Amino acid sequence: MSHNVRLRVLTAYTAPSFATALPTIPIYIYLPTLYGVHLELGLAITGVILLVARLVDTLTDPIIGILSDRFGYKNNHRKPWVIAGALIAGLGIYKLLHPDVDVTVLYLLVWSIVLYIGWTMLVVPYFAWGAELSSDYHERTRITSYREGIGILGILTAGAVMATVTNVGWSEAESIGLLAWITIAAGALTIPFLLAVVPDAEITRDKTCKPQKYDLVSSTKSLLANKLFLRLLSAWFLNGIANGIPAVLFFLYLDTFLGATETQRALYVVLYFGSTVLTMPLWPHLSNLIGKHKVWCWAMITASISFLCVIFLPEGSFIYFGIVCVITGMCLGADLSLPPSIQADVVDYDTLRFKNRRTGLLFSLWGMGTKFALAISVGFAFPILELLSFDPDNPSSEGKIFLVVIYALVPVVLKVITIGIVWGFPFDGSRHQSVIRRLTSLQARAHK
Repeated sequence: MSHNVRLRVLTAYTAPSFATALPTIPIYIYLPTLYGVHLELGLAITGVILLVARLVDTLTDPIIGILSDRFGYKNNHRKPWVIAGALIAGLGIYKLLHPDVDVTVLYLLVWSIVLYIGWTMLVVPYFAWGAELSSDYHERTRITSYREGIGILGILTAGAVMATVTNVGWSEAESIGLLAWITIAAGALTIPFLLAVVPDAEITRDKTCKPQKYDLVSSTKSLLANKLFLRLLSAWFLNGIANGIPAVLFFLYLDTFLGATETQRALYVVLYFGSTVLTMPLWPHLSNLIGKHKVWCWAMITASISFLCVIFLPEGSFIYFGIVCVITGMCLGADLSLPPSIQADVVDYDTLRFKNRRTGLLFSLWGMGTKFALAISVGFAFPILELLSFDPDNPSSEGKIFLVVIYALVPVVLKVITIGIVWGFPFDGSRHQSVIRRLTSLQARAHK
């Protein structure tokens, strides 16, 4: 692992994030409506099918992580899986977003599973690969910041494409189909660039510890013994729910409390994600000064204060809510870039302590945490509102209060808990340097 990643390598590595982010909006937002309403499968059965596909997707994460750690081609442990995942996911996107008129439940189930499995085969090794590009404490934050910033640009581009073609008269199905082709084209351009420029075999040859014979019981015990990983994963999971709840309720809040128009809704989305992209370079510089986990905590504190202000905003506070979107959008950059960078450092600790290289497995569990957090956000927010008799078509004053509390106060409580977990995180830059020195010493002895 090198310390400083050249700009050409960094560009090649982060470019596929644009392609992987493009289908986020159609897959998560428009797909249920496309199949449930327009293709007349029914919302209930569509929801069940997508839930089943998601469960299969979640269960495959650790399998792909283990396999990519253990099996490669000519000492390339990430490239073969990225290639296979990209091809499978591309086929899944095409079939899922270009459906026949007479689709069936089986069609939706099969191609959803194909897409999600392909995406897992691509993303898990891809994230693990990023952690292996550098062993430097600060350089890893630069890598994750670039990657996540490019990903947000992909989401913004998808939103702009959907809005543009819809405004000129395209149907929702036609818009989604176009975005599928753009995604496939972006992948066809960026994945070969990644494979040609970014080192893989050279990285894996530099590994001190090779994957040991896999044993489920011993592997589970060692994972449970890695308190740093469990602490960080818990924080990532809780903060994921804290970010997921307002994301799920974002449009409902805009419609019910602010009475926002379609144009205003789009503007808030641009303000939020635009702030994330523009301030992404800030986080590596701040982490260089005071450390990753402290910067992450201060970002969460700032976001929490901003969300507390939402509770006191009167109805129709468009300008003030815009300011909240800018501040929380900025803080999202820290949420996206700093925890994966810390996770990469914890992987080094795991390698040294347990003498077993399992970067893919640890990042696959990281991915599972992300998916479970999103599922819980959806499964908590809407049922609780319904339990409290919230009527989105005719909300009462009491209902609006319930909405604001769940939208703003619950995430703040979760972030405060997360801050408590992260604030005293004992693995800082100096401890990581000590781990790297010991790993380097072990590697030198092994080569003698």
